[in-house]
Amino acid sequence: MIIVGSGPAGIFTALTLAEAGIDGVVMLDQGKNLENRNHCDAKDVLCGWGGAGAYSDGKLALSTEVGGYLSDFIDRESLIKLLKRTDETFVNYGAPDRVFGSISPSIEEIADQARMAGLEFVPTVIRHIGTENCQNVLSRMRTALHGKVEILTNCPVRKLLQNNGQVYGVEFADGKTVESDFVIAAPGRVGANWMKQEAEYIGLKTTVSPVDIGVRVEMPAIVLKKLTDVTYESKLIYYSKTFDDKVRTFCMNPYGEVVTEENEGIVTVNGHSYAKRKSENTNFAILVSSTFTEPFHDPIAYGRYIAQLANLLGGGIIIQRLGDLLAGRRSTENKIKNCLTRPTFPKATPGDLSFVFPYRHLQSIIEMLEAMDKLAPGVYSRHTLLYGVEVKFYSNRIEVSPELETRVKNLFAIGDGAGISRGLLQASASGIIAANAIASRIG
Repeated sequence: MIIVGSGPAGIFTALTLAEAGIDGVVMLDQGKNLENRNHCDAKDVLCGWGGAGAYSDGKLALSTEVGGYLSDFIDRESLIKLLKRTDETFVNYGAPDRVFGSISPSIEEIADQARMAGLEFVPTVIRHIGTENCQNVLSRMRTALHGKVEILTNCPVRKLLQNNGQVYGVEFADGKTVESDFVIAAPGRVGANWMKQEAEYIGLKTTVSPVDIGVRVEMPAIVLKKLTDVTYESKLIYYSKTFDDKVRTFCMNPYGEVVTEENEGIVTVNGHSYAKRKSENTNFAILVSSTFTEPFHDPIAYGRYIAQLANLLGGGIIIQRLGDLLAGRRSTENKIKNCLTRPTFPKATPGDLSFVFPYRHLQSIIEMLEAMDKLAPGVYSRHTLLYGVEVKFYSNRIEVSPELETRVKNLFAIGDGAGISRGLLQASASGIIAANAIASRIG
């Protein structure tokens, strides 16, 4: 069997198959081995052994409510057990013991204050691995697979091969093919566009996913300290007064750093945080969700267009003070230099994000910041920094069975690239589901 992609979904598929004593497993990835990946190279950040998780800050959301759609396939009690098992595997390979956000009077107080501010607070228990620890955990997983799974990096797959409704292998970029009884497509978020094209090519039914577009916000860590000390990552949802669009916080990084990533030549912004090394700032994303209807059915293309516009105007990432945005003027190098929030990504180009975002998105982001300021005074400061653009290229969601098998027999689609998950833990858990299904079939 062939696993396409060596991110969390693919890794947990391989680990589960190896534990079952199943031979003949090959894992393919278009990127590099973990030891050869370079976090300073935006291309290396998203693909290669470990996937995008290798350079993330490693947040494991121990909740059925966030991080994916596995609750659509298995009942809640079974999902809780599966997520617990998945989390325990991470701990066994070196993830820290501590978790944040357990139900407490402090959590309930934050939820009440959020409601007063017009926000919905989503309680989530988080295990934070830390960027520097992620690679150690992934390295141990790779060692565990040595001699049990053949791993080929720098090996992009061009096509999934099927005949008469059954998968029979893959085709590489050089035209060579490898046949197999099972194929598990786990291309990750970086492979969302490829997965969409392959789904269309072999006739898989898909559902258009919303596209999340927004900014990475950075401010002094003290502003959000009362939240991050308790929850680590505060998941807040807001519905804009002007357009009633859903706006949410995502990937909050206390004492973290703003970083970039590259997806098919487009540079976008992201953030991470280390377990030990700390900056003076906290960063997080504010994302506006947009769902399109007929005749448009390509949200990935829309997100790429917005990101390309920012790259065109800023030569990469644009940075702007909130005060300048509200005043209708661009930020300059001198204004950023005099900003009380010292940017952790100094290579961003000072500019004007109003030239990039549609008015609908920009208005919703500003309203969200105003609401958050009621919960944590200082968020809506003129010295708050905004980086653009942050885009989450979620794949169109592929129609799969409860075992995550597509309508093409023995072809499984899992993880973020298949639109099944939106986070490390559920992506990993989807690999376990697919591997268990395969193991049961071959005894």
